[in-house]
Amino acid sequence: MDRPGFVRRSWPITLEAGPIRLRPLRLRDGRAWRSVRTANAAWLAPWEATPPVPSEPAPRFGQMVRRFSQEARAGRMLPFVIDYQGRLAGQINVAGITWGSLRSASIGYWVDQDLAGRGIVPTAVALVSDYCFFEVGLHRVELNIRPENQPSLRVAHKLGFRPEGIRKRFLHIDGDWRDHASFALNREEVPGGLLARWVSVSADLSPGLGLTSPAATKGAPQQSHQSQKGSAATHR
Repeated sequence: MDRPGFVRRSWPITLEAGPIRLRPLRLRDGRAWRSVRTANAAWLAPWEATPPVPSEPAPRFGQMVRRFSQEARAGRMLPFVIDYQGRLAGQINVAGITWGSLRSASIGYWVDQDLAGRGIVPTAVALVSDYCFFEVGLHRVELNIRPENQPSLRVAHKLGFRPEGIRKRFLHIDGDWRDHASFALNREEVPGGLLARWVSVSADLSPGLGLTSPAATKGAPQQSHQSQKGSAATHR
C-alpha cells in the first residue's frame, strides 16, 4: 500500500478517547486559539521552538492553519488540536514523517497550564501513537524533550517511552540551541496498543479521566473521518 498516499487520502481525521478529542485545526478556532496562547505565553516560552534568525516573522494564524493542511495532505505531518470536554486545550503534532526503510516520526505538543497534570497529554500521545502504528504504518515514534521540562519527562515515563540519550544543541528554543532528551517507541513494543497500556495505569495516575479500554483491535484508537464538505481542510 502507498502509505504516504494513505495519509493524504485519510486526512482530515478525528481521534477520540473519553473526554479527549483530537481534530484538525480550523480557521474558526482563531479566537479560542489566540486566547489560550496569550494566557499561556510565559508557561510555553521555555519549551517552544524559536527561529534561529530573529528577523523571521512568526506566521499568522491563518497561515499556520493552511500550512498544516498542506503538510497533512502531502503526508508529512498530522497536526491536531486537543479538545478536552469541548474546550480547546492545546495542540499535538506528528511531524517529520519519514517513509522508506525508517518509517518514523516525532511527536510534539503543548497544553493549557490550567489543564496540565490531568492526563490529557499522555492520552493524546497514546492516541496519535496508535494511529501512527496501526493505521498509518509507521514503525517508530519519538519524543524530544528539554531535560529541564519535568512535566514532559513525566509524560514519557508514564507511557513507557524508551530513553535514547541526549541530543546536544538539538533544537532552537527560547533564543538558543538547546539539548534534548530523546525517547522512542517501536510498534512491536506495544502490540496491544499504547492507549490500552495507558488506560491500564491511568486510573491510578490520572483518575479524573475515566478512560475505558479501547474496543478496536490491534490497539487502534476510535476514529472518524470528517467529510470533505465543511471539513477543516476545505476551508483552509
